[in-house]
Amino acid sequence: GKAYVRDKVCQEFQALGKEDFRTLTIIANSRKFSNATFEEISHLVHEIVSLAETCCVEGADPSCYDAGSSALSAKSCGGDSPFPAHPGTAGCCAQEGLEQKLCLAALRHPPQQLPRYLQPSNEELCQAFKKDPKDFADRFLHEYASSYGQAPLPVLLGSTRTFLSMVSTCCISPAPTSCFLKEKLERKTLSLLTLLSNRVCSRFTAYGKEKVTFSYLASLAQKMPGASFEDLFPLAEDAAEVFSQCCDSVAEDCMQKKLSEHTAKACGALLARDERFADCCNGKNLMQSYFCILALPPAPAPKLPEAQKPTNEQLCGEEGARHAKRYLFELARRHTTVPDAFLGKLYDASEKVRVECCSAKDASACLDSKRQQMGQELPPFLEKANQLCGQYTKLNFLEFKKRLRESLMQTMPKASPELLGRLVEQRADFASTCCTPNSPPLYCASKVKPWAPTAPCRAGGQPLR
Repeated sequence: GKAYVRDKVCQEFQALGKEDFRTLTIIANSRKFSNATFEEISHLVHEIVSLAETCCVEGADPSCYDAGSSALSAKSCGGDSPFPAHPGTAGCCAQEGLEQKLCLAALRHPPQQLPRYLQPSNEELCQAFKKDPKDFADRFLHEYASSYGQAPLPVLLGSTRTFLSMVSTCCISPAPTSCFLKEKLERKTLSLLTLLSNRVCSRFTAYGKEKVTFSYLASLAQKMPGASFEDLFPLAEDAAEVFSQCCDSVAEDCMQKKLSEHTAKACGALLARDERFADCCNGKNLMQSYFCILALPPAPAPKLPEAQKPTNEQLCGEEGARHAKRYLFELARRHTTVPDAFLGKLYDASEKVRVECCSAKDASACLDSKRQQMGQELPPFLEKANQLCGQYTKLNFLEFKKRLRESLMQTMPKASPELLGRLVEQRADFASTCCTPNSPPLYCASKVKPWAPTAPCRAGGQPLR
């Protein structure tokens, strides 16, 4: 309750000192309220730091913090609150006392789907820094942390600290260009780690541990379709375990240490089996190897016999989830350019069918009827997605759009040029964001209808025909 929150805040304030506590507060609240403006975050940070400064000093009255945080809650509930807006605020403000405070403290915005932060040029950085170093630092912290808010807190702290140190060093250096070059090289691993952990933790938060295991497994299967389920499944489980341990961890080097260990395992298992993996694993540091593996495009699909479907007994048995994953893995390695957003919908549908049918009175009849529908509707679903992203991967963007227009003109001969143009743009936009290995999971999932027997799928709001 109250004492726990006060003690935690005061311990941080005393351990870090005012400036570092303030930095941490900007980062933590920018992550939490990723759609808030800089001004809203500044108001909130000012209040939190003032509260800590007044009430965390030695000899402060124990009721000081409680009274201050009550005033802060009242301000949040006021009609003209200067703090980040949230649709849940009114519900919290209907409560009272500690419940109200805890409810307000638990509010957060959904994370940004596509990071907005774009690093300015060295000249622009130095111009803004020299004009007002403190304002520059605050704005950078806010923008960077709200863009990469899914990266673990220690990763963000380390990354922002070294970035600000680079700017303050190089902007007063007699040779700024070579200074920035040297510092950026030194920061490379840390900035890669921020980018990567934001991506993997976004997916982990959106999917949960079971689905992220499948997503990782399918991604490996599409990059290396010659490998078996037994080769790749342990690596997918290992990766999901790393994300579950480190995405919310405040331990200093959890993500870097565990992701490096995971990459070493993946390289050890796959390096000798695949030339592209060998290239990624040889002569780079482990973070760069991991980034390289993640960015590998899908391999051409091998000619394989039809995938063996699991039996009803297998699906409803103790290992049912594993059998379902194995079958979807077999589909992924046969359709290597079907993107994560589509495979994710198949995973959701298969889990739904398993839960519904295995608890039905006649599980076999239920599964058999779903199987029959899937037999008719799954091949065209996979084919459309495979074709769209296959062409996107192979062709340059202009050629890709030209092909899109041609195929739409064949399927919709009566469509007006305006409608065709709109559809081409929608699909090209979907492909450029969601056919890539590191697509944003929630954004792309929202563009594809839930797959279930009898439901068509869509991209950019239109059925994929």
